[in-house]
Amino acid sequence: MGHHRRDVLATGAALATLGVAGCNGLSGGDETETDAGAGTDADGTGGPSGGGGSDSGRGTGATVDAAVAAEWNAMRARVWDAFALGTGGSADAGASVAQSTFARFEGATGEYGAHESLERTSEDNYAEFEEALGELRTAGLQADDLGRAREEASIANTQLAEAQRALVGGSGGQALDLQLLGANALDAGALAATGAFGGARETADGVLERFEEAAVHDALESADSEAYEGFESGLKAARSAADSEDAETVREEAAAAYQAAIDGSYALATAEAAAGAGHVATIQARAWDGAALAATGGPSTDYAHAAALTLYRARVADAAWLAARGETDRAATMASDVFAHFEGARAHEALEEADAEAYEGFESGLSDLGSAIEDGDSEGIDEAVATVDENLVAGISALAGSNAPLLAAAFFRARFADARELYRLGQYTVAADLAQGLFERFEADELGVHETLESTSEELYHSFEEEHLSGLITAFENTDDDGVATHYEGVQSALLAFETQAGTTATVSGAEAAFVGARGFDAGVLDALGTDSRAEAIARGAFEHFEAGAGGYHEALEDADETVYEAFEERLGAVSSAAGNGDDVYAASKSFDAEVLESAYAVVESAGGSTGGAAATVAQDAFAHFENARVHEMLEGASRSAYETFEARLDAYITALDEGRDVQAAADSFADAALYAQFALVDSVEELPLDLRLAGTSGGESGGESSLQGGPNVVEGVPDDADHVVDMTAVAFEPAELTVSQGDTVAWTHAGGEAHSVTATEGSLPDGAEYWASGGFDSESAAREGWGAGEGAVQSGQSYVRTFETTSTHEYVCIPHEAAGMVGSVVVE
Repeated sequence: MGHHRRDVLATGAALATLGVAGCNGLSGGDETETDAGAGTDADGTGGPSGGGGSDSGRGTGATVDAAVAAEWNAMRARVWDAFALGTGGSADAGASVAQSTFARFEGATGEYGAHESLERTSEDNYAEFEEALGELRTAGLQADDLGRAREEASIANTQLAEAQRALVGGSGGQALDLQLLGANALDAGALAATGAFGGARETADGVLERFEEAAVHDALESADSEAYEGFESGLKAARSAADSEDAETVREEAAAAYQAAIDGSYALATAEAAAGAGHVATIQARAWDGAALAATGGPSTDYAHAAALTLYRARVADAAWLAARGETDRAATMASDVFAHFEGARAHEALEEADAEAYEGFESGLSDLGSAIEDGDSEGIDEAVATVDENLVAGISALAGSNAPLLAAAFFRARFADARELYRLGQYTVAADLAQGLFERFEADELGVHETLESTSEELYHSFEEEHLSGLITAFENTDDDGVATHYEGVQSALLAFETQAGTTATVSGAEAAFVGARGFDAGVLDALGTDSRAEAIARGAFEHFEAGAGGYHEALEDADETVYEAFEERLGAVSSAAGNGDDVYAASKSFDAEVLESAYAVVESAGGSTGGAAATVAQDAFAHFENARVHEMLEGASRSAYETFEARLDAYITALDEGRDVQAAADSFADAALYAQFALVDSVEELPLDLRLAGTSGGESGGESSLQGGPNVVEGVPDDADHVVDMTAVAFEPAELTVSQGDTVAWTHAGGEAHSVTATEGSLPDGAEYWASGGFDSESAAREGWGAGEGAVQSGQSYVRTFETTSTHEYVCIPHEAAGMVGSVVVE
């Protein structure tokens, strides 16, 4: 039975003496189990779930339970990562790690996913783990209470450790405990890389104390004395190096301790494959240290660029609003001003570099918008606004990565505020239509805001969508003034609460800069429409929101740059004064806009910018370790596809860390590949959680029947009349770039790995080209939805065939392997 929270929390005073460790949470003391103890089969490899009694893992000496238990070890490691960041003075980053761990656990569905497996193994462990992980983030790290954070990390760790022993027995649990301790030792090296030597020493001390108190201590000394001595000596040397503030030696000695722990785990495990699965999980955890390290530096400057693009989205919407009300001169001026500002903005080159197509589309759309406004072409205005917005969304996604949902929330808040003003002007239907459109964007998961809100807090998600957003639309439609007021405030509060729960102070500040800046321009719009009193009220409300904290934005800006802070307040006050005095509010809004953008950059840069170089080194170390590790040949022999996917996604993750772009998404993708590898090692790919679309078929490599379908132009073999053939290997198109003549036929043939798709990138198709994809879909969104339903697959022995008639470049991707870099292009001449 799992510990009750009241029992563990009562030991808080004792835990405080154990540094990073808290209580050991391992197989120590009176909790020690023998191999034939509770939760094991006679051979020590089984367990209470369905995996232990199935054929999964036949021939490896390990069952699917070993893969599940290994994944829990990766999560245990990330729990300690979160706490270690807190001890290193990066509580915000630690809270972010805890949040991403919670989101991954919640999303790990399927019979053998981490979530359902834990609930099935022990409802007590499941409930206690979820609660502790949430409290680690909120009551511990976000509240800057390291004592509470230590307690909650210990509780979360203990729940997973107990469940592991129930699945894989005493020896299996001890091997995982040792691997976890090795992964935790690496935290010392990661902290030393940031200059947090006190945290590095505390981490090394805590791991050593946990080891000495755990049952695995004596077991390792008996099973592999060399590994035992290497682990202890490495930790002690890392501790000494931390005292000397020698970051490189801390890193080297922590890595030596980790290697000793891995070596010893193979001696302790009941089956080599089970140890291998756990070994891969530690590599996953080791690479995740890179994401944790990157988080300590705050968001990269690219995030500030993305905040600027978010403000452009709001300004363009305001221009369209004025044009619809007949204020064409001011609307045209606003569109022209956005163009002029962008040409000289810091975000200009950043967008061009991150997504050249989005850059060109944005500028082209702005030009079309100005022309349509001057011509009084309402349909043209709508089309141009849609083009601008589509390309800005693409640019924000490229620049902000996993932080994009925060900026989406800020944009939604600005647009809901616009709807509220439209309602005040008596445009009830227009307000309702705008709110309905935002609802549809939310449901379409624009910039990931829907899924991220839901995974951050189901309570906030239901409050926003089901209670207040639906209620606001109805209130607009029914001209229910009280309902509008109530639900508008509910929508705004829920989205702001989401920002603060899901983001760090720096990322929330960037989002709030976009929102407050948008409200400044709203004052200019209302002034142009002749409602000076509302213009003044909007500016005053924006000032009050900022003074009240704005999710930490106020204090963060004051701390980051007092000069920018003072100019920001002065120019926001000038917007209000201009409205009250009958002066030109739009001019004041433009002046304020300059300080808003300066504030976003000031806060982000003050947070440290990207530490991608050091973070990438951590992940590169993980790659180098894997190349020379025992598990390398094991995985290559077990599944070539899993092996290639693992290496490709680890490489892509290192690139993301190097470039500071969408680190979280790349880390998630690599973690998926590690899970694939864990299941492959125990010969249980057929049990891989079904929502993890890595293997490409539900049957994996173990002989299960595939439920995937091809569709139009997916044929057996390679047609004799094909002019060109592209091989689809495990995670690449070969050649990735192909030049053909108009009228040529290309066949993409399955050459390796799991099932693939050939899916055109809709936004990059040449003018006049019909959409194309395996499966015969008529749009990219339909193709992606179809893949999720098992359609559009090119499997072993098959080819997808396409004849090209439209010249220029056609870009395409393989949906299941896109994150691993499986993209290509066909140039038609």
